[in-house]
Amino acid sequence: LSPLQKWALLALSACSSLCCLCCLLGLLVAIGLTLGNQGRVLLAPCSIANSALAPVSRECPFDPTRVYVSGPWAGEGAVP
Repeated sequence: LSPLQKWALLALSACSSLCCLCCLLGLLVAIGLTLGNQGRVLLAPCSIANSALAPVSRECPFDPTRVYVSGPWAGEGAVP
Protein backbone atom coordinates (compact mmCIF):
# COMPACT_ATOMS: atom_id res chain seq x y z
CA LEU A 1 0.00 0.00 0.00
CA SER A 2 1.18 3.48 -0.78
CA PRO A 3 1.29 6.12 1.96
CA LEU A 4 -1.74 7.86 0.43
CA GLN A 5 -3.74 4.63 0.50
CA LYS A 6 -2.77 4.04 4.13
CA TRP A 7 -3.99 7.52 5.12
CA ALA A 8 -7.21 7.06 3.16
CA LEU A 9 -7.78 3.69 4.84
CA LEU A 10 -7.11 5.25 8.25
CA ALA A 11 -9.54 8.11 7.55
CA LEU A 12 -12.27 5.75 6.35
CA SER A 13 -11.72 3.52 9.35
CA ALA A 14 -11.95 6.50 11.72
CA CYS A 15 -15.18 7.72 10.07
CA SER A 16 -16.67 4.24 10.21
CA SER A 17 -15.76 3.89 13.88
CA LEU A 18 -17.30 7.28 14.66
CA CYS A 19 -20.53 6.38 12.86
CA CYS A 20 -20.66 3.05 14.68
CA LEU A 21 -20.19 4.80 18.02
CA CYS A 22 -22.99 7.26 17.24
CA CYS A 23 -25.35 4.43 16.29
CA LEU A 24 -24.47 2.53 19.44
CA LEU A 25 -25.09 5.58 21.61
CA GLY A 26 -28.43 6.21 19.88
CA LEU A 27 -29.46 2.61 20.42
CA LEU A 28 -28.51 2.78 24.10
CA VAL A 29 -30.50 6.00 24.55
CA ALA A 30 -33.54 4.45 22.83
CA ILE A 31 -33.34 1.33 25.00
CA GLY A 32 -32.88 3.45 28.11
CA LEU A 33 -35.89 5.62 27.32
CA THR A 34 -38.04 2.60 26.54
CA LEU A 35 -37.09 0.84 29.75
CA GLY A 36 -37.41 4.09 31.71
CA ASN A 37 -41.08 4.54 30.79
CA GLN A 38 -41.74 0.77 30.67
CA GLY A 39 -42.78 0.91 27.00
CA ARG A 40 -45.89 3.00 27.65
CA VAL A 41 -44.96 5.53 24.97
CA LEU A 42 -44.86 2.79 22.33
CA LEU A 43 -48.45 1.80 23.02
CA ALA A 44 -49.80 5.29 23.83
CA PRO A 45 -51.29 5.91 20.34
CA CYS A 46 -53.21 2.62 20.54
CA SER A 47 -56.46 3.03 22.41
CA ILE A 48 -58.92 0.35 23.45
CA ALA A 49 -61.62 2.00 21.32
CA ASN A 50 -59.75 1.38 18.07
CA SER A 51 -58.24 -2.01 18.92
CA ALA A 52 -60.10 -3.70 16.05
CA LEU A 53 -58.58 -1.26 13.57
CA ALA A 54 -55.22 -1.04 15.31
CA PRO A 55 -53.09 -2.93 12.76
CA VAL A 56 -54.41 -0.89 9.81
CA SER A 57 -54.90 2.47 11.46
CA ARG A 58 -52.44 5.37 11.50
CA GLU A 59 -53.22 5.80 15.17
CA CYS A 60 -51.52 2.53 16.10
CA PRO A 61 -48.15 2.15 14.35
CA PHE A 62 -47.96 -1.60 14.94
CA ASP A 63 -49.93 -4.51 16.34
CA PRO A 64 -48.17 -5.54 19.56
CA THR A 65 -50.06 -8.84 19.70
CA ARG A 66 -49.05 -10.14 16.28
CA VAL A 67 -45.97 -12.23 15.60
CA TYR A 68 -44.30 -11.04 12.40
CA VAL A 69 -42.43 -13.74 10.49
CA SER A 70 -40.52 -13.24 7.27
CA GLY A 71 -37.79 -14.86 5.28
CA PRO A 72 -37.30 -18.23 3.64
CA TRP A 73 -36.69 -19.92 7.00
CA ALA A 74 -40.30 -19.17 8.08
CA GLY A 75 -41.62 -22.25 6.30
CA GLU A 76 -44.86 -22.76 4.47
CA GLY A 77 -47.05 -22.97 7.56
CA ALA A 78 -46.20 -19.46 8.72
CA VAL A 79 -48.86 -16.74 8.78
CA PRO A 80 -47.89 -13.83 6.52
